[in-house]
Amino acid sequence: MRLFLSILILICCPLVSLGQTDEIVTLDTGSNTLEGSFLSPEGTAVPVVLIIAGSGPTDRNGNNSYMTNNCLKMLAEGLHENGIATLRYDKRGIGASRLTATQMLDTRFDDMVNDAKSWVGYLQTLEGISDIHVLGHSQGSLVAILTAQTENVRAVISVAGIGVTGGEIIREQLKVQPPLLQEQADIILDSLEQGHDVKKVHPMLQSLFQPAIQPFVRSWIKYHPKEEIAKLQKPVLIVNGTEDIQVGVDQAEKLSRAHPKSTLLIIEKMNHVLKDAEGDRNANLSTYYKPDLPLSETLIPEIVKFIKAE
Repeated sequence: MRLFLSILILICCPLVSLGQTDEIVTLDTGSNTLEGSFLSPEGTAVPVVLIIAGSGPTDRNGNNSYMTNNCLKMLAEGLHENGIATLRYDKRGIGASRLTATQMLDTRFDDMVNDAKSWVGYLQTLEGISDIHVLGHSQGSLVAILTAQTENVRAVISVAGIGVTGGEIIREQLKVQPPLLQEQADIILDSLEQGHDVKKVHPMLQSLFQPAIQPFVRSWIKYHPKEEIAKLQKPVLIVNGTEDIQVGVDQAEKLSRAHPKSTLLIIEKMNHVLKDAEGDRNANLSTYYKPDLPLSETLIPEIVKFIKAE
């Protein structure tokens, strides 16, 4: 059932950054309160992008407690400089979108989708806004796709989104781990894919499969991104970087083949946090901790071109 029952918007103290002003907005979905940052240039009929963060404890800026890279904040500011408004928000349970411990345990992937739909509903109430676009990064790509299936949005932008199920991508990412962990993960994923939780989890797999989060994982891995993107009758831009060590270019290609009318953009040197990376894995990962390192210079111009062409 859709959680968007009512919207209460409170404009709070602005945050000023690089000469730009974020308006802090809160959204009451009826079951919890979310907080986001709205950044809009002056003018009328301004296109707007709803930016949806990826998996884990990632906040509206693309950061979490153990790494700061500001990739989504920079993305919003770059679009603003090109006359495009953005709304980025903390997912439920993250940052200022707090939940109780019980609410966290009860959260499912569909709740994330319903929250995004609620933010689309909010954007539709604003004056001066024209077309709404949804942009999802990493796991947020699937959220954006599912949101666009039912909501009145102009287009979808998938950035570093996976083209296979969550179970498949977890298996792929664990290939760098010892065989024992891969085998243990396979057993757990097989069970979750069949709808059953697992009580005993190897200590080194707790961050992925601790019993408390298994219901959320089950609710996510049931979706097949290729099947879901194929249902869209809207323009789609699919973006990935050649240096993304979390979600490879092949994932973008899978999504693109599933939606033949989509636009596929592969950006040389760009990694998962949307910054240029060269060298080995450690050099790539070091960019995850550099909040002042600019985004790949190709990314924003291409997104702007896509939005303004639609």
